[in-house]
Amino acid sequence: MYDAFLKGLLLGVMLAISVGPVIFSIIKQSITNGHKGGFTFVAGVSASDITMVVISQLFTELFRSLLNFKKEIGIGGSILLMAIGLFVLFFKKVKVNEDGTVMQGMRKRDYVKTFLSGYFINTLNPSVIMFWLVIATSVVDYAFSYRLIMFATCLVFMLSTDILKVLLAGKIRQKLTPRNIHLINQLSGLILIGFGIALIWGTLEFGSKLH
Repeated sequence: MYDAFLKGLLLGVMLAISVGPVIFSIIKQSITNGHKGGFTFVAGVSASDITMVVISQLFTELFRSLLNFKKEIGIGGSILLMAIGLFVLFFKKVKVNEDGTVMQGMRKRDYVKTFLSGYFINTLNPSVIMFWLVIATSVVDYAFSYRLIMFATCLVFMLSTDILKVLLAGKIRQKLTPRNIHLINQLSGLILIGFGIALIWGTLEFGSKLH
C-alpha cells in the first residue's frame, strides 16, 4: 500500500503545480473576499474532484463516454470561464468601508455562488476530465483498497495545497489597498477570459483534426 500512497502523492503534486484557471481564481477569491471566500471556492473545487473520482470509479464506461462530448464540454467550459471573467472585469466591485478599508463579509448567497463557481470551473475543464479518465483506466484492475489509498492521498494533498494558497493570499491581502485589489480583480478577469479563449480554441482545433 506504500506504492499506492506514493502514486497518490505524485498525482497530487502534478495537479497542485499545474497552472490553470483554478489557481488564479483561488488567489482572486482569497484576496477579494478573504479566507472565507477562498475556502468556499476551494470546497467547490474539492467537491468537483471528489465527484470526478467517484464517477470514474463507479461508472468507468460512462465516464469514458464523456469523451464523445469533449467538444461540447470544452465549449461550455470556455463560455463559463469567459462569462465569469467578463463579470469580474466589468461588474465586480470592491466593497469599501467609510475609512477606506476593504469591506469584509459574505452573504449566504455569495457562499453558494462562490462554491458553485469553484465546482463548475473545475468540472467543465476538459483537461480535468481527461486527467481523471486516464488515471481511472490505469488502475481499474487494482484492488479497491489500493485505489482508495491512492485517490484519498491525491485529494487530501490537493486540498491541503489549495488551503495553503488561500492562507498565503490572505496574508498578501492585508497589505493591499482597495485600488490594488481592484486591479488584481481586473487582472484575474483578463486571465479567465484568456483561459476561456485558449480552451475554446484548443477544443475546436482538436475537433477539426478528428474530421
